[in-house]
Amino acid sequence: MKIHFYGLGLLAVLFCLSASAAELNRASVEQRLAKAEKGHPAQLRRKDLTGLDLSGLDFRNADLWGADLRNANLSNSDLSGLNLDLTVMTKINLSGANLSNASIFGVHMGGANLSNANLTGSRFIANLDRSNLSHANLSHANWGVDMKNQPMGLMRVSLNNVNLSGANLSDANLNRALMRHANLSGSVLKNTVLFGVDLSGADLTDADLSGADLSESKLEDADFTGANLAGTRFRGIKDKSVLKGLISSKNLEAAIFE
Repeated sequence: MKIHFYGLGLLAVLFCLSASAAELNRASVEQRLAKAEKGHPAQLRRKDLTGLDLSGLDFRNADLWGADLRNANLSNSDLSGLNLDLTVMTKINLSGANLSNASIFGVHMGGANLSNANLTGSRFIANLDRSNLSHANLSHANWGVDMKNQPMGLMRVSLNNVNLSGANLSDANLNRALMRHANLSGSVLKNTVLFGVDLSGADLTDADLSGADLSESKLEDADFTGANLAGTRFRGIKDKSVLKGLISSKNLEAAIFE
C-alpha cells in the first residue's frame, strides 16, 4: 500500500510539473534573460527546456528551480551561484559551464557532460553516474555528506563510472561518496577529503593524492600506479594487498597507514 501511494504521489507531482510547463525556444529564453534583474529573476522555474540549445547564455539572474533540462545544451553558460535543486538534468551538456558556488540537490544527472566545467565551491548531492567530468575544476567543492542533516537517510553524491581524469579536486570534500570504477587518472586530489568513499576498482594512476584523506574508504582493486602518496592518510586500511600499484606509486614511504 505504501508503494502504491508513493507511486500515485509521484504521478501527481509529474502531472503538476507538466501542467505548469511552457513550450519555450532559445529566443524566448533570451528575451526573459535580457529583462531579468537580480531582484526580479527570469522565470524559468519548472519550465520544459528539454533539448534546447542554450549554450553561452548568462543565467545568473534566472530562476531554474525544478526546470526540465534533459538533453539540453548549456555548454559555456554561466550558472554560477544558482539554486538548481530538483532540476532534471539527465544527459545535459554543461561542458565548459560556470557552476561555481551552485547548489544541485536531489538531482539525477546520469550521463551528463561536465568536462572542463568550473565547479569550484559548488554543493552537489546528485547522481552523476557515467558522467564526463574530465578536466573539470572541483577545487573547494562540497560534495560530501552532511552527517548532521540526514532527515531522509544517507544522502550522498554518486559518481560511479565517471570520468574525472585530469580534474582538479584539491581541497574538495567528497566524504562517503560512491565512486566505484571512477577514472581519476592524472587528477589532482591534494588535501581532498575522501573519508569513507567507495573507490572500489577506481583508476588513480598518476593522480596527486598528497595530503588526501582516504581513511575508512573501500579501495579494493583501486589502482595507485604512479600516484603521489605523500602524506596520504589510509587509516583503517588493514590489508594493503587490496591496493593495486602501491609498489609503483610515488612517496609511499610518506603515506600514513594506521
